[in-house]
Amino acid sequence: MSGFLRRMLGSALLDAAVYEEVEADRGGNAQAFAVVVLSGAALGVGGLANSGWQGIPLQAAAAIVVWLAWAAATYWVGTRLLPGPKTEANLGQLMRTIGFSGAPGILRVFMLIPGFGLGVLVICTIWELVAMVVAVRQALDYPGTARAIAVCAIPFPLYVLPLLASILALGPWPL
Repeated sequence: MSGFLRRMLGSALLDAAVYEEVEADRGGNAQAFAVVVLSGAALGVGGLANSGWQGIPLQAAAAIVVWLAWAAATYWVGTRLLPGPKTEANLGQLMRTIGFSGAPGILRVFMLIPGFGLGVLVICTIWELVAMVVAVRQALDYPGTARAIAVCAIPFPLYVLPLLASILALGPWPL
């Protein structure tokens, strides 16, 4: 298995060691970007019946914007408002780890299966949020998960509101 696929699988499985590896790899930005684009495109593919082919690039672009905003906000909250005793991070580390936390979103392609759309959307979104907490915990060097949850909760509207807006903008979904 290639390093990229191994990292995607490990991040989807919430493997803290994979998040540490991604955090430390300054050359991993392109891979994190690729995960974000694949996850967004998967949402577009999952919504083909509703939005057609134009939904794929729209969702990929929305995922990039949300990723950048989420990483910047999380960086600020985690290093300025709620730093831990060992917190030492830069924006690139948050971008890489948060980017890889989008790996479960690639499964949104299964929204194409009639009758499973809403369930797949909800499960993948919750899974991504849990992965983001692990990503933030590792990138900000927190000893526990509670502070990482708080850091993710504060900028949460930057994640969920654009996601909902992009989904709703494509019209009524046959979920």
